Amino acid sequence: MALKLMGKKRGMTHLFDEKGNVVVCTVIEMEPNVVTQIKTQGTDGYDAVQVGFDKVTTKDPRTMDQRVKKPLRGHFKKAGVEPRRHMLESRLSDVTGYQVGQEFDVTAFNEVKFIDATAISIGKGFQGAMKLHGFSGMPASHGAKKNHRSLGSTGGRSTPGRCFPGGKRASQMGNRQVTIQNLEIVQIIPEENVVVVKGSIPGPKNGVVTMRQAVKKAGA
Repeated sequence: MALKLMGKKRGMTHLFDEKGNVVVCTVIEMEPNVVTQIKTQGTDGYDAVQVGFDKVTTKDPRTMDQRVKKPLRGHFKKAGVEPRRHMLESRLSDVTGYQVGQEFDVTAFNEVKFIDATAISIGKGFQGAMKLHGFSGMPASHGAKKNHRSLGSTGGRSTPGRCFPGGKRASQMGNRQVTIQNLEIVQIIPEENVVVVKGSIPGPKNGVVTMRQAVKKAGA
């Protein structure tokens, strides 16, 4: 499995390809990800690399203890790196080439053509079946009374005498982890720590995005 790195979704824009076609893109700012821990078969039972992202900053150094909990302060102190807001672990088959304190920036994707992007989708709150699942609803007239946006029947009669679990109901919409696969890297701007990918990515502006080399794309 490829190493996962984190960035922040800064917004969307559009570029023009060599044929003059408009390409809608998402801009991801990726400040360096630093290795905070290396796990091995001997110590942890599996091989993995843990990276930290988004350095914790404060105007008054005395308030750092309030921003970072004591167990995490010890964790970062042991690694010899400054505290980060987000941490991510990637299971790898071989971790011999990694060192604690090693940094990865946008140049890590120089040889990568396609990535998989994971983020938390924008939350839309509690929504009905028509908006959430695309149900058609009840008739606008012909005897319908106060149930125009109802989802309809949810079960049978005396047999089975219950509603089967897992059916589509009104519930919360969004605010879930979503992965978009095989996004093409259009441009990498090292001096600005920016990766530009073709298409859209879930989540709000300034949301954290996890990126890795595409796992289902040949020649990615």
